[in-house]
Amino acid sequence: MILVTGATGLVGSHLIQQLTAQHKKVRALYRSQIPSIPHSESIEWVQADILDVMALEDAMEGIIQVYHCAAIVSFNPKRKRELLKINIEGTANIVNACLNANIQKLVFVSSVAALGRIREDRSIDETMNWTEETSNSEYGKSKYLAEMEVWRGIGEGLNAVMVNPTIILGAGDWNKGSSEIFKSAYNEFPWYTEGTTGFVDVADVVKAMMLLMESDITAQRFILSAETTTYQRLFTSIAKTFDRKPPHKKVTPFIAAMVWRMEAIKGKITGRSPLLTEETAKTAQAKVSFDNSKLKQYIPDFIYTPLEDSIKRICQELKQKHNL
Repeated sequence: MILVTGATGLVGSHLIQQLTAQHKKVRALYRSQIPSIPHSESIEWVQADILDVMALEDAMEGIIQVYHCAAIVSFNPKRKRELLKINIEGTANIVNACLNANIQKLVFVSSVAALGRIREDRSIDETMNWTEETSNSEYGKSKYLAEMEVWRGIGEGLNAVMVNPTIILGAGDWNKGSSEIFKSAYNEFPWYTEGTTGFVDVADVVKAMMLLMESDITAQRFILSAETTTYQRLFTSIAKTFDRKPPHKKVTPFIAAMVWRMEAIKGKITGRSPLLTEETAKTAQAKVSFDNSKLKQYIPDFIYTPLEDSIKRICQELKQKHNL
């Protein structure tokens, strides 16, 4: 049986669908509510928190492979303590449980944020790590330190690989996470930046994870990125696919600085998470690129889905999902 943490998230839910399509038995962990994805007799849903050591030990019984997808993705300063605890301590608990259960292999979903995303002088590759100088993100720091827990496990005899996706595109909950990009474009969000970053289809992330799990590859990390492009191009392409008005107002660094400060004040008054933070404002302005060649060296037949094809499929899935 295969264990998947974070089974209700974008990556976890798509992973489960692909695993069950191959008639594999899955034990799926969730924290609060079972998602409304197609149910299968091949899925055993277990309510467990990755901070609960005893629950993890029980969940590991009879498991041979583990996909660790659970994490908090947040750039809200108020969630810093929760972010660090779940992403770091939770991963340490998973690693320890894998070692105690003598599982065959662990695949850990990290992030390019763990590599330090603010690097405009050269492409980011797997040899890099988060530092104060190359990242303004507490999230990136949490994923970097989570990777250190996986490396510790590898040092203690655990077979494990890590994947570092760029921004993952998929038809998930479009009220949060990266799927919110599609909702913003559909609602004709007028602003754009000229910053660049990498994007990757959730289907490609899942495919890479499954191929790495079934391979003999261990003690490696892999950037998963189909294409580096501007936020402007991405939002424009999504808006046009939805037949909506594309963004047309440029966000300058000055405007971004004003907005995130206003959002911080609004958040203190309302208690709601700010739409833009200092971290996300800087990231959206940065021009970064990613070297995705390492995965190709290890898995020569791997081919990424073209970005435009991903956008068309995901927009169609969202139209059906939300009756647009």
